[in-house]
Amino acid sequence: MLRQAWLVLWKDLVVEWRTREIFSTMLFFAVMVVLIFSFAFLAEGRASGDAQSGILWTATAFAGTLGLGRAADRERDGDAMRALLLSPAPRAALYLGKLAAIVIFMTLAEVVVLLLGGILLHANLSEHLGIVAGLFALGTLGYASVGALFALMLGRSRSRDVLLAVILYPIIVPVIIAGSKGTSALLEDIPATADAMFWLKFLVAFDAIFLTLSLWAFEPLLVERG
Repeated sequence: MLRQAWLVLWKDLVVEWRTREIFSTMLFFAVMVVLIFSFAFLAEGRASGDAQSGILWTATAFAGTLGLGRAADRERDGDAMRALLLSPAPRAALYLGKLAAIVIFMTLAEVVVLLLGGILLHANLSEHLGIVAGLFALGTLGYASVGALFALMLGRSRSRDVLLAVILYPIIVPVIIAGSKGTSALLEDIPATADAMFWLKFLVAFDAIFLTLSLWAFEPLLVERG
């Protein structure tokens, strides 16, 4: 199963390397969000920890939505998803391959966003880089695990772009809140590492629950939509 998941991932990476469509779109949108909000919330040379964290996670969430939509559209073109479902590969392998691709695209965009945030917002992320990386990695996995399921499920809907946001955001709000609060705790003048670790553990629990549910629901939902 892992080998077949790798083949799906490799297919997405090769297509993205040739077109650079998903990553460039996500990156452009995320950078624009950081630029606009940095000037709006910057006061006396530095934004507050809550504002810095909110800007970074807002950019991540909105850019992720664009990436999810385009990744699903690729499988709709030429009815590629139907071909994948007709293949002998386990359905879990198809889901894991798409999930891994989305996580990679989001992670690359987040690296640029964090670097830009450190420059424009004067966000001191280097002192607790390990915890920050953990928060964003777990937040990205939780976001993508739910988002990949819904994006592929809505692939044939005419209003899929609107429906994706309407269905996705109410569920991943806990991820955004946990990531934002955990990051904010580390960006205060006196970092609250204990608070950040609490939100880190929360994200671990969220990811475990929703990744399991997504793996279980992927085949029934895709077959029903097909």
